[in-house]
Amino acid sequence: MTIVRIALCQINPTVGALVGNTDRIIEVLAEAESAGAHLAVFGELALCGYPPEDLVLKRSFVADCEAQLQRLAAAAGSCGAVVGLPTVSADGSLRNTAAICRHGRVEYRYDKQELPTYGPFDEDRWFRPGQVDQPLFDLDGIDLDGIAVGVSVCEDIWIADGPVFRQGQSGARLLVNINASPYHHDKLDHREEMLRERSIAAGAPIVYVNQVGGQDELVFDGGSFVVGDDGELICRFPQFVEHVELVDIDLDGASQKADLIAPPLDDIAEIWHALVMGTRDYVHKNGFSDVVIGLSGGVDSSIVAAIAVDAFGPEHVHGVLMPSRFSSDHSISDAVRLAETLGIDHRTIPIEPGHLALETMLAESFAGRAHDLTEENLQSRIRGITLMALSNKFGWMVLTTGNKSESAVGYSTLYGDTAGAIAVIKDVYKTHIYRLCRWRNSRAGREIIPESVLTKAPSAELRPDQRDDQSLPPYDVLDAILYAYIEGDRTLADLIGEGYDPETVERICRLVDISEYKRRQSPFGLRVSSKSFGKDRRIPMTNRYR
Repeated sequence: MTIVRIALCQINPTVGALVGNTDRIIEVLAEAESAGAHLAVFGELALCGYPPEDLVLKRSFVADCEAQLQRLAAAAGSCGAVVGLPTVSADGSLRNTAAICRHGRVEYRYDKQELPTYGPFDEDRWFRPGQVDQPLFDLDGIDLDGIAVGVSVCEDIWIADGPVFRQGQSGARLLVNINASPYHHDKLDHREEMLRERSIAAGAPIVYVNQVGGQDELVFDGGSFVVGDDGELICRFPQFVEHVELVDIDLDGASQKADLIAPPLDDIAEIWHALVMGTRDYVHKNGFSDVVIGLSGGVDSSIVAAIAVDAFGPEHVHGVLMPSRFSSDHSISDAVRLAETLGIDHRTIPIEPGHLALETMLAESFAGRAHDLTEENLQSRIRGITLMALSNKFGWMVLTTGNKSESAVGYSTLYGDTAGAIAVIKDVYKTHIYRLCRWRNSRAGREIIPESVLTKAPSAELRPDQRDDQSLPPYDVLDAILYAYIEGDRTLADLIGEGYDPETVERICRLVDISEYKRRQSPFGLRVSSKSFGKDRRIPMTNRYR
């Protein structure tokens, strides 16, 4: 048998932390070396973190990456480190490169050929594609004799007749693909099915290593795996955690089963873990330890508080109740009950003094005009100012609580409930919010989020007896229309043809179109769908097309 021992290194790098990332890679590489691994495989651009975006346009950044690669190479022994970084080619262009460091030097470089420009990707802004049919890497050692290895980077493997297929046709006996593949729900199954097809077509086992962790709005779920040349799964790593493990692959016959085939998470569990990891990494990687959330007694602020507790622990989460003259007794009691159940610090800061002061200050200018949305928005903006004041005073990061249904139709107040650093559930529809809450309660075996929060009618409580359904259709109807219009890029005519009420469709689609300016001024949200508001969907703010 010809056995190749591979260390799959699913780690969580930080963009721009070149020394720290390299230190971590060297540490893991040493462990792989001592365990007798032939290769230790890390993710795409793992040395600098992914995506580095316009940092790579700074030539000093790319030069510093190269300096860290040389430091890694000096630390490498007989186990080769497969690691990604940006490099400058001989013609001066930037490349997305996979390098192999071994025996104290950089032995091999491969430049990514397929540069994605869809969804959140924009790689041809920075990089140029590598040459077609780059040479294979010759892996040798005490117990190996010239094993041809095909190395590729992320998108290269998604093209059916692309680089990986050609490597197999050129005689590669093992294929290694390094990735920074961002999460959206249901993606894991799609990846694995695609890799099964590629391994069979190429006639070689495939080692697929994915980054894990959060980077701004993107969340990387890991889920690294190996498939044999017959398309059968050899191992699968858990999602949303760092994990390093050795896998022995028999290149002459049946693949050697690893001890680990982690079960995939279901769709709701995936979304929850993505939100927790994305929130934790954004806060911690930007140097914060604590967060603050406005608690209204509603389902959205409740779920954000629960996510924060899972991300940071209750001692680092601070809840603020900010009742007004319109706040119901049950909203206040529900918010207190939630805070006590979660075990978080909470305080009450009534906004009525500020609301009265602003109404008095504006009374002369508003003379003769009835109360309307203006006075409602004042309340939301006072709450935003209060949270930001606490943030400034105590160094707490503000988490906002608006969901995708609200963001889509502009059901929010600029500089009010949109004030904060990160919109945790901005890419989660309201109907999914309820499913996530019930999943979290079920997992805990008790009411983390009170049942009374989940059964009462949603309301912003900015005027007497206000309910969301006075301004919007029921959320099950609204979310179905929004999903088709946003994720599906359906037209108004398409939706009417599918049986939706024409007046409702026209109003909702118009609200989506005219609210782009609000979304641009709101904090980014964590991406968990196939089309989030942000890099996935780039619509002009000044836009008369209907």
